[in-house]
Amino acid sequence: MEHLEQNRARRQEILELARPDLEKYQLKSLNRLLATVLPQNQFYREKFGTHSLQLSSLSEWASMPMSHKSDWLGSDPSGVAVHHTFASEPYQNNSAYRRYHRTSGTRGRPMVILDTQQDWNWWIETWQYVLDACGIKPSDRILMAFSFGPFIGFWSAHDACLSRGCMVIPSGGMSTAARIDMILAAQPTVLFSTPSYAMHLAQDALDRGIDLSKSAIKKVFVAGEPGGSVPAIRDQIHRMYGAEVMDHAGATEIGPWGFGSKDGKALHVIESEFIAEFIPAVGRSHEDEGIFELVITSLGRVGAPVLRYRTGDLVRPVQVDNPSCRFVRLEGGVLGRVDDMLVVRGVNVFPSSIDAILRSFPDVSDYRLTVTKTNALDELVLEFERANSLATDSERKLLANAISEKLSVQLNLRFQVIEVLTGTLPRSDGKAKRIFDRRG
Repeated sequence: MEHLEQNRARRQEILELARPDLEKYQLKSLNRLLATVLPQNQFYREKFGTHSLQLSSLSEWASMPMSHKSDWLGSDPSGVAVHHTFASEPYQNNSAYRRYHRTSGTRGRPMVILDTQQDWNWWIETWQYVLDACGIKPSDRILMAFSFGPFIGFWSAHDACLSRGCMVIPSGGMSTAARIDMILAAQPTVLFSTPSYAMHLAQDALDRGIDLSKSAIKKVFVAGEPGGSVPAIRDQIHRMYGAEVMDHAGATEIGPWGFGSKDGKALHVIESEFIAEFIPAVGRSHEDEGIFELVITSLGRVGAPVLRYRTGDLVRPVQVDNPSCRFVRLEGGVLGRVDDMLVVRGVNVFPSSIDAILRSFPDVSDYRLTVTKTNALDELVLEFERANSLATDSERKLLANAISEKLSVQLNLRFQVIEVLTGTLPRSDGKAKRIFDRRG
């Protein structure tokens, strides 16, 4: 316990570093990483044109080449990304790699990312910043409502919570009904899930006459998709569980890079372990809105180095001189992705904006937006399921009209809003896909 408290105090000291001191800390870590990686890593040696690089300032780093996921995707049928340091024979018996994970492949072919034991230890230590922010204690019992597979999911969170001394209750492969029974039987104090699945789980429980706000759950920790830093979504999860809601951001290829702010309206980049840069989103005019693409360097990952990686995440960075946390703040969390943002009739539409509007209606349990084109005109069809299946025809019409009006006012677009039968729309305990662009 004393060791845990000492480490927590050290992390708090780093959180409170003034910007110049934090940048010195980052530069030292970066130079140490480069000295280890470049002599052995063919991908980055060729990209940077050198096997030896030591920097005198972070401004020099900003002039180095960036990487993109497409750069890492090789032709090897195994799917192993080409930027690995020990990539010549990653599956050989004496390989340095111990962890195998794969991206979800929702934007293309799945990519395999391998971690050494040292890198995995870095994941676990970095996660402690996230658990600190969420107030997770060794006495907590954690229910992981996630289907554990090769996708990174909550694997690292699982190990980080064990490292902290918590009891961890896995529920991979269980149905929603079985997870509800597990909540009642095991009495977890913290739920880990995606935002959408947390809401589905609570609504399914209500449909069975079970109010999870009366369960032992005191904190709901969400990740895997935008929403945890969107007030409307947070408020709905809070009402359903009567619990504190905390957001997190991370990725298989990057690491656990962000934790939710105290006010619940933003994410902080863990700048002791990551260098965050912000560039204009290519082909988009977000600069006037303060929205940029996030570029990240992971400072503790040797086996699968992440050096100036374009994440594709759209964020609104703000430097706030908060004495208790000086890490950069991303207002609204991850607002969307460069490749997810829709341009409909000349209007930029972010998935997080659609989600926030729909979650402001407590009677909406799930939805799906489809964009099509008819005679050169974009059409938007919004299907939604109602939580209260006993509503009258008049109540159904009023809700559909209210949703249509709010979407029109806030997004300046016309939507066709249709209520569908409960259970019509697909469910997932992983990343939920609710927006489909069928314009070809």
